[in-house]
Amino acid sequence: MANWKMHKTVEEGRAFGRHLIRRLSEAGDQPPTLVVCPTLPGLWPLAREFAGTPVGVGAQNLDLGREGALTGAVSGYLLREAGAQFVIIGHSERRQVFHETDDVIGQKVAQAYQSRLRPILCVGESAQEYRQGSTLSVVERQLQALAPYVDDKMMQTLIVAYEPVWAIGTGEVPEPGQANHVAAAIREVLDRMAPGSGENVPVLYGGSVNAKNIRPFMGEKDIDGALVGGASLQVEEFLAMARNSC
Repeated sequence: MANWKMHKTVEEGRAFGRHLIRRLSEAGDQPPTLVVCPTLPGLWPLAREFAGTPVGVGAQNLDLGREGALTGAVSGYLLREAGAQFVIIGHSERRQVFHETDDVIGQKVAQAYQSRLRPILCVGESAQEYRQGSTLSVVERQLQALAPYVDDKMMQTLIVAYEPVWAIGTGEVPEPGQANHVAAAIREVLDRMAPGSGENVPVLYGGSVNAKNIRPFMGEKDIDGALVGGASLQVEEFLAMARNSC
């Protein structure tokens, strides 16, 4: 899954989409599930480029509510109308820069379901929390924040991305086995919250992942895919990552 963050103009995004579909057609094989989350202005145009193809489109955030006097806000309902199928919620940049709390993030996950969007919930510890050995307790707290808002049925179709904050954009990555240990713990927490969800929910790894280092992560038992930032901005790199994850 590609998270473009605040990169690419509308035309750059459309060009990426056309190039990606052309390369997939030339290859003739079935790649892993691919999802691209562009900037908000690029969402509708890119959704049209990917219509009828195996590539999905997601948004990078949503705001609470459906419609109303909320200047600058974009609801899940509006994102769905613009072509989104997925939405990233709780990315560390939303938590840290925009001060979104665990409770707000839990409400946003529920809002995604109400808007017929599949949420990609990001969890992960800061550098200080990592040094303190608090990784598992932080991740459990972030997951438990969903409990007041999300029922068992919803939990079965959640996607969780484990992104250690200290690895995002730094070039540092945990050992694949270490990331897998956290992914396994995520499944255990999910199972306690909604029996069976630990097996059903895809758990992704994110944080300075690229075509050169992705394969060991994808070889781990409890990691199902990757949420990719900067390495997803070029078609060939993105496709190399997809193929190296098989």
